[in-house]
Amino acid sequence: MGNLHAGHLSLVRLAKKQAERVVVTVFVNPMQFGAGEDFDAYPRTLAEDTLKLRDEEVDLLFAPDVQTVYPFGVENATRISVPGLTDEFCGAGRPGHFDGVTSVVLRLFALVQPDIAVFGQKDYQQQLVIRRMIDDIGLPIEVTTGAVVREANGLAMSSRNSYLSAEDRETAAGLYRVLRRTGDRLQEGQENHAVLATAALKNLQGAGLQPEYFAIRDASDLSVADDACREFVILAAARIGAVRLIDNIVVAMR
Repeated sequence: MGNLHAGHLSLVRLAKKQAERVVVTVFVNPMQFGAGEDFDAYPRTLAEDTLKLRDEEVDLLFAPDVQTVYPFGVENATRISVPGLTDEFCGAGRPGHFDGVTSVVLRLFALVQPDIAVFGQKDYQQQLVIRRMIDDIGLPIEVTTGAVVREANGLAMSSRNSYLSAEDRETAAGLYRVLRRTGDRLQEGQENHAVLATAALKNLQGAGLQPEYFAIRDASDLSVADDACREFVILAAARIGAVRLIDNIVVAMR
C-alpha cells in the first residue's frame, strides 16, 4: 500500500532474483479498512516511493486509482472470501479485513497477470490466505515469501511505525523480544502451548503493550499444532495507543 520502507524493497530484490521483469503495485485499498481505521490518514508517499523503485530498477510501477480497481464502486464490488484461515487472529480482530485483501489481490493479479507473487512474512496469516486462494481457484501463480526485515532494536518494519514516537518504538520492540523468548522456550522442550501463550501475554502487558492475541500454531496452516508438528509459527498482535502492531517468528524444532 505504498509508504515503502526497507522491508518492501527487500521483496523487490527477491522478486528480481526470480523473474525477468518486476512489477510493483501501489494501491491503498479502501476495502480492507474497517470502520474507525486509518484509511484517510494512511501515509501516501507515491512520489518518494517512485524514486525508491527507480533506484531498485523496477520495470513497472502500477499505481491504479480506485475506479480502475473497482469499476462499479467499492460497495458494489465482487468480494472474494477465504473461509477457515480468516476466522482467527487478524481476521477475528478486524472483521472483513481479509475479504478486502483477497478481493483486491485477485483483482491486481487479473490486471497484472504475474507468474510469481512476492509477499512478506510479517503478515504471516495474510500470505497463507493468499496461497489458499490461489490453490483453491487454480491460478497459475507461484507465491514466494520474503523474510521479516527489522529495525536495529528488533521491531518489524511497517508503514505504521511512522505513527510511533521514539519512546514508543522502544516499547514496541518488546513484542519481538517476547516472541523470541517464547520461541526459545518452545525449542527447549516446553510443550504446553497454552502456558507459554499466557506467560507471553503477561510479559507483553509488563512491557507496556496492549496485547490482542498471542498464539503458537502449525506453520503450514495455522491449525492447532499436534505432537507431530516440527515447524511452528508464533503469532502476536498488540497495540501502543492507537497503533496496532503485528509480528511473528517461525520456529523449526531441532
